[in-house]
Amino acid sequence: MGDVIGFPLSTGMELSNVKDAFDRVGKKQKLSFSKSHEVINQVSHEIEQALVKIQSDEDPMSPIDQKSILTELKHKLITIAPLKQLEGSQKELNLNLSKLPKLLEKSFPDISMAYRNVDFDFHIVNQILASHFYHQGLFDLGDCLINEAGEPEAAALRYHLLELHQILEAMRIKNIEPALKWVSTNREKLIQTGSNLELKLHQMQFVEILKRGSRADALNYTKTHLASFASSHKKEFQKLTVCIIWIGRLEKCPHSELFAPVCWEKLTEELSRVFCNLIGLSLQSPLSVAIAAGIEGLPTLLKLVNVMAAAKKQEWQALKQLPVPVELGKEFQFHSIFVCPVSREQGGEENPPMLLPCLHVLCKQSIMKLSKGSSRTFKCPYCPAEASAVVCRQLYF
Repeated sequence: MGDVIGFPLSTGMELSNVKDAFDRVGKKQKLSFSKSHEVINQVSHEIEQALVKIQSDEDPMSPIDQKSILTELKHKLITIAPLKQLEGSQKELNLNLSKLPKLLEKSFPDISMAYRNVDFDFHIVNQILASHFYHQGLFDLGDCLINEAGEPEAAALRYHLLELHQILEAMRIKNIEPALKWVSTNREKLIQTGSNLELKLHQMQFVEILKRGSRADALNYTKTHLASFASSHKKEFQKLTVCIIWIGRLEKCPHSELFAPVCWEKLTEELSRVFCNLIGLSLQSPLSVAIAAGIEGLPTLLKLVNVMAAAKKQEWQALKQLPVPVELGKEFQFHSIFVCPVSREQGGEENPPMLLPCLHVLCKQSIMKLSKGSSRTFKCPYCPAEASAVVCRQLYF
């Protein structure tokens, strides 16, 4: 998203800066400790030497001799200058420590400022949480939640996601049988959506046979499972049959991309996407999507709150519509939107996009203003054509 209205987005680079700052503090702390230990050892050594002289087995010394030893010790400690030695390393440590609070405040602002009071439907919240746990494969945790919260409606979701996770677990050990069983059960629906998932599953199994180096097994698998795809997927079928020739030297095969380890990962992702699409379920849990979108939009909202607080304008909580756009990535755009090129406002139910005879599109309110309340014709802002409000047609997308 970037810096939309001046608020820095906490990126990987900023987190790296925080880590570097902590590393510098740790390094200075180690140096300070090492220096302190060195100075303490110097002082301790001189004191021990003085004590040895005082406690020697020779004839007891006169008070004058003891005084000379202590005077000598004093001069040595002055020469060592422990405080002066420690001052430099401690000063550097304190300097780096003093920078941390500002850096942390900049990188991790108080997000509670952008909080708005919302009336939550706890029934929906419970279902969202259960859905998230099931998406993550945490079925015991999800079961505990729906049982204690009394949300039996989530049971159907659990059934589908449990089946998906069992299929994915099998694929992690390169066992496609559960996946093929699911594909067989839903073959007609998959054909209607244009999915060739069944072919890709057999393709991966065929590739594993090729890697084992058994030409007989490869030919047998082709006849049993791949021959039915020869006419509908001619290009893919030809690639696979050509690979049989290269058994024993697959690294030189012209279709070596079929043997890349990442192919299993891609197939797993595609199966998850197709599975969820077929049962009308999002691939990511709603909670994951909401949190990710919130993180991306948070810098803009925090900057807005700060600007409004500084200008002492309308309270953040009282806003019905944001005065600035919150730009999100395409992965968060689930519906088409239209922004009127004249008013710069987003279209909606009360202000829908309208198609002019010249095929340009404006929002209804802009058309009403240009036509003086639909009482007269007006010129399109983007071409010489003229139109009237009555001939414009509402667009649905």
